[in-house]
Amino acid sequence: MSPAEDTVASETRTRLIHAAREAFMEEGYRASVDGIAARAGVAKQTLYNHFPGKDELFSESAGLISGAIVVSLDGQTDDVRTTLIRFGTTFRQKVHGTEGLAMFRTLMAEAARFPSLAQAYFAKGPELTAARLADFLGRAMAAGHLRQDDPRFAAEMLLGMLNNIDHFRRISGNAELPEAGEKTRIGQIIDCFLRAYD
Repeated sequence: MSPAEDTVASETRTRLIHAAREAFMEEGYRASVDGIAARAGVAKQTLYNHFPGKDELFSESAGLISGAIVVSLDGQTDDVRTTLIRFGTTFRQKVHGTEGLAMFRTLMAEAARFPSLAQAYFAKGPELTAARLADFLGRAMAAGHLRQDDPRFAAEMLLGMLNNIDHFRRISGNAELPEAGEKTRIGQIIDCFLRAYD
């Protein structure tokens, strides 16, 4: 495959993932492969050339959310608090926002019938986020910015703190915290976490 063909294939794949994300947000997992292909402006066979089925499209959509979250961890570990505030803000915007809630509701509705869907979602979403956060925390620990401990446990604990009861509030249809309240909440969570790893 030539570089130009590689570029076209990559662009088509990206377009399909974005189309799938929109379809799943609007229609849930009942969104059809035909409809997703039409949204992306490609033939159904083109979709199947890139993805075996809807499970993979759904997990790739979860990967988009996770990718947008973990990029906030890029950079040095010198200012851990600032990086974790940025991460926490992005995490809550994506997970507690319209897109994240729609994907979560779709997953919960279908997980019992399609366990492979739930496993793929976990691998490309929460698992990837936890692994990247653990890597960042491990580097911060190695540099002496945080107390030495199990970085994976620390990452999972911080993710739980950031999600907390607010996720259930949002899933239940309650409004987001006002911007000032959200900023305060994230700061409190990160400061509490950092006190545990001083």
